[in-house]
Amino acid sequence: MIELDNVSYGYGDTALFSQLSLTLAPGSFHFLTGPSGAGKTTLLRLCYADLRAMDGQVRLFGQDAAALDRDGVAMVRRRIGVVHQDCQFLDHLSIAENIALPLTVADRMSEAAANLEQLLSWVGLGPQAGQLPPSLSGGERQRAALARAVIMSPEVIIADEPTGNVDWEMSQRLLMLLVELNKMGKTILIATHDLTMIRSLKSDVNARVLRLKDKQLTQAGADL
Repeated sequence: MIELDNVSYGYGDTALFSQLSLTLAPGSFHFLTGPSGAGKTTLLRLCYADLRAMDGQVRLFGQDAAALDRDGVAMVRRRIGVVHQDCQFLDHLSIAENIALPLTVADRMSEAAANLEQLLSWVGLGPQAGQLPPSLSGGERQRAALARAVIMSPEVIIADEPTGNVDWEMSQRLLMLLVELNKMGKTILIATHDLTMIRSLKSDVNARVLRLKDKQLTQAGADL
C-alpha cells in the first residue's frame, strides 16, 4: 500500500534519516515515535507525496511517487487522509463546510449531504456544524480535522501529533475514533511523542510501534 525502500532525506547538509525502509500494509496500525527533530513529520510527508525522497524509492499504491505528475499526486492523495498538526481551517466557512471541502475540490458535493451529517455525528460535532472555526475548542478542532481527513473515505489515515494540544480525556476519544477506523479496515499511521498514550491503547489495537532516532527507523521493544 505504502512502501519506503532505502529512503534518505535531509535539509541542506543535515541528513534526517538514511536508508530507511517501511511498509504500511492494508489494515495495519502504526505509531511513529522519536525525539523532536528526528524527522517524524518529514517521514509522514513522504508517505503522502508532499515531499520526494532524495535517495531510495517511495511507492504509493504500487506507483513510484517520483514518477507521479501533479494529477497523479492528486489522485493518490484522495486515497490518503491527513490530519495535520496545525489543524488549519478557513475561518469564514462553517465547520460543516470546512469538513466538506475535499468533496468540493474533487467535484463530489453530491455525496456531501448523505455523508456529512453522519460524519459530524460520529466525531461528536453535530451541534457545532454551523459554527465558525474560531469558536471551537482545541479538541473540537482536532475532531473536525479528523472528519475532514476521512470525508473522502480514504484507505490510509496519517495523523501528525493528533493529541498534542488536547487534554487526556479528549486524546483518548480521538484515538478511539482512529481505532474504530482501523477496525473498519483503514490503515493508520500516527506520529506521537506520547508513550503513555501508546501504552493505553495496547489492549484496544494490534499496533506496531516504530522509533525514529539517530537517522534510523527501528521497531520499539515490548517493554515500551
